[in-house]
Amino acid sequence: MNISQIKPISFTTSEFFQNPYPFYEQIRAIHPIYWGNPLKQPGWYVTGYEEAISILKDTRFKNRIPLPQTAKKYEQLKNIQNDMMLFKNQPDHKRLRLLVSNVFTPRMVEHLRPYIQETVNDLLQQVQHKKSMDVISDFAFPLASLIIAKILGVPGEERHQFREWALILIQTIDFTRSRKALDNGNAITITLRNYFKMLIEKRKMRPEEDLISLLIKEEQQGDRLTDEELLATCILLVIAGHETTVNLISNSILLLLKHSHQMMELKENPSLIEHAVEEFLRYESPTQMTARIASEDIKIGQTTIKKGEQVYILLGAANRDPNQFAHAHLLDITRNPNPHLAFGYGTHFCLGAPLARLEAQIAIQTFLQQLENPKLIFSDLPWRKLMGFRSLSELPITFD
Repeated sequence: MNISQIKPISFTTSEFFQNPYPFYEQIRAIHPIYWGNPLKQPGWYVTGYEEAISILKDTRFKNRIPLPQTAKKYEQLKNIQNDMMLFKNQPDHKRLRLLVSNVFTPRMVEHLRPYIQETVNDLLQQVQHKKSMDVISDFAFPLASLIIAKILGVPGEERHQFREWALILIQTIDFTRSRKALDNGNAITITLRNYFKMLIEKRKMRPEEDLISLLIKEEQQGDRLTDEELLATCILLVIAGHETTVNLISNSILLLLKHSHQMMELKENPSLIEHAVEEFLRYESPTQMTARIASEDIKIGQTTIKKGEQVYILLGAANRDPNQFAHAHLLDITRNPNPHLAFGYGTHFCLGAPLARLEAQIAIQTFLQQLENPKLIFSDLPWRKLMGFRSLSELPITFD
């Protein structure tokens, strides 16, 4: 393809937010590692699956803090991001991940199964008589809020705040962020710091069986989380515990409503739920993009990425790479194997993946069992103007 024939590619148009996949294909048609500036600054845009894995597992590609280290105006936000595991590099990342993963285990997640099921049942019961609901505000968001609050040990009457906190904070780490979003994020960070400081002090005096209490106790080879790292971990869980799970559940339900034959197949064969959730993760990845910076000159295939250059790994594009996935553009809930990159790859693979998967499996299966004949109210749905995440603003439906 002649590059001169390609019209400029932008990730800031309304068309992109509604459907980014044609834009990804346009870039991949030029090269799976494409140099350009669809965002405000130039960098390498990675749409190829193999190329994405090569970069994600290469520790010479470093994570970077979303805010410049010289930033003074958003100092509280910058400082808390500095202490988040999400933005750490080795050896700090390995140390923090080990301490957190020792207590936030798949076994701990599995023990939450009855509570998740009970919460899903309660939320669906609350809308049964209405014969309509917004899947996000009535179901996916309150579910994620209640679960992450339960894990952290937040009292039930205080859990309603989590939605506002998460919505504001996610905008501070997305590539679309504005000064207003950063101002709001900085203010919410101060509120969150004060809130979790108080809760941590309570748990130090009177431990319970929640994640905060376990993290306070956790020690590995004489090492433990500092108070600042513990605060940052709590705030990271508020963001991560919401965004990925809410997007996964709502995107999955939307896909089923748009693919009625697949919905019928899942209703008739509930044992397909695990494969189905993996396919939803691949096809409409909740996290669409992650960024790295080259710490030295690095060759990936025939492309040399120079020291200091930005690399944007388009997970949503890699997950639809036809070189890796047969009929990549088609939704197939029986697809197996399905080695998607929705939760990342390598040392930064998402710690919360088992929780997001379990919540989605229970939520989707119970939704299909309890709601008769669910239908979309609108075919043209509003997507949030985020580049790094695939996130609906609302998903209103009716049912019999």
